[in-house]
Formats: sequence, C-alpha cells, structure tokens
Amino acid sequence: MSLQTLAEWLRCPNCIQPLSPGGPLVLVCPAGHSFDVNKRGFLSALGGSRGLIGDSAAMLDARDAFLNAGWFEPLRNALAVLVSAEAPSRVLDIGCGTGYYLRGVLASCPDARALGVDLSPAAVARTARDDDRVDGLVADVWSPLPVRDGAADVILTVFAPRNPVEFHRVLRPRGLLAVVIPQADHLRELREAGLTLDVQADKAEQLRASLAPWFELESREALSRTLNLSTTDVHALIGMGPSAHHRDAHQRDTEPAEDADDVPWPVTTAFEVLGFRRRTN
Repeated sequence: MSLQTLAEWLRCPNCIQPLSPGGPLVLVCPAGHSFDVNKRGFLSALGGSRGLIGDSAAMLDARDAFLNAGWFEPLRNALAVLVSAEAPSRVLDIGCGTGYYLRGVLASCPDARALGVDLSPAAVARTARDDDRVDGLVADVWSPLPVRDGAADVILTVFAPRNPVEFHRVLRPRGLLAVVIPQADHLRELREAGLTLDVQADKAEQLRASLAPWFELESREALSRTLNLSTTDVHALIGMGPSAHHRDAHQRDTEPAEDADDVPWPVTTAFEVLGFRRRTN
C-alpha cells in the first residue's frame, strides 16, 4: 500500500473529484477538501454513518482461526478460478473481513491490485497488512462509495451486503461481480440446534432479481459438503459470522462446552458462487 495507490482508487465524498496525495497521510481533491489517512494506511469514510457496527476483533479472530484451518478452502479456490479468468488488474473486495478470500484471488492474479472495503476498521487493517498490493477503505456499502467511476475490473462480495447501483458505477463496463451466498442447507445442523440464524429461502433467485436492472447472471456454481468439526471449530464458526451479533444468554448456554468431549460435529456447508456481468445500459 502507498498513499498514491490508495488515491488512485478514490474520489472526494463531497465533490466527487479525484483524490491525490497532499502530504504525509493526507489525501486532497482539487476543490481543497482534505482527508486524513490512518497510520495503518487506510482511509475511513464513515463519518456519522447511522451508528452501524462492524465485525469486532473477537469475530475476526474466530474467522481467522476457522478459515485458516482450511475448512472453506474449496470455496476460496472456486472464487479464485472465477475471478482469474477475467485477468483483472483491479479487484474491489466489498466486506473484505480478514482478507481470506481476497488473498486467494490475488494468488491467482499476480498482476492485480486490490482495495479492501469493510465497515470494520479492524477488518480493513487485517486485509491490508503485509501485502503492498492491497489498499484499504472503511465505508458503509449502503452509502455512496468514495470510489471512482469504473475503478474496478472485478467486485467480490462474499456473504456481504450489496449495493447494485454503486457496484454498477464503480465497475468498468462488462466487468464481473462475483457473489457468494449460502444455500438453504448451509449450517443446517447448527440452525436446527438454534445456534445460528436462518438462511433466507430462494436466496439466489431473489439476488438475481434484485441485480437484474444492472447485472445479468452469467455463471452459477454450487458447492456442498459435510464437515466433521471439533467443538473448538464449532465455536469459531458460530463466533465468526452474523449469528455472533445476535447471540443471547440462552444460545450461549446451548452451545457445546469448550471442554466437552471432542466428538465430531457433522455440519453441512452449502454455498453458491455466482458471476454477474455488468450491463452497459
């Protein structure tokens, strides 16, 4: 990351003119608006954004532990295959989390640069650290993004919110929007035990319909398998996702004890990897 490469992604939130370096850890626009860059090398564009809460450090720690154990590696590989076929030079990761999926994509796209975007400053810091090809932005995806028009060849959104109007704007003509969503069977055993949130029915069809004015569905791949998880893995899986925001005392009481006998938990994982092509109209 450098101030220059970060600036090349961004436009002024106030007047939408391009940003450029204006001094140590400062970006400016031609109209004189100035924005401080965090010492860790990323810009926050949240302002007073609706009191939204991003993923906590504890959630990110759980995600690191679970994903780095390789449980979702087939999903990361499938996403990397889809994106690398585009030979992108600029990848925008919306809801980047710990950067696990973005790192898999960049390993298959050696000439690409990336911008990791998340509501959580801790997530953006993890994604951007130790990789000079990755810049970071803290932003609310439901608000206008301070990203230049047509800045990205590919947008990734893995279990993350989607803003189709903004995605259409910041993606180049005929660029790729790569989306990962859970299928109805995802984490079925944990949901039946009351440990995770329900999955919306017909999620893929509703996604296609919501994106249709701006994107056309081009590819669709389903991935499903049953994992045999330890109690430690189950705790990490529950703690790393949206269910962690909604756990109450009763749910915590029904979770397997950390010191329980390590009898494997069979847990179904089921995803869809969808490729949408940006419409030019």
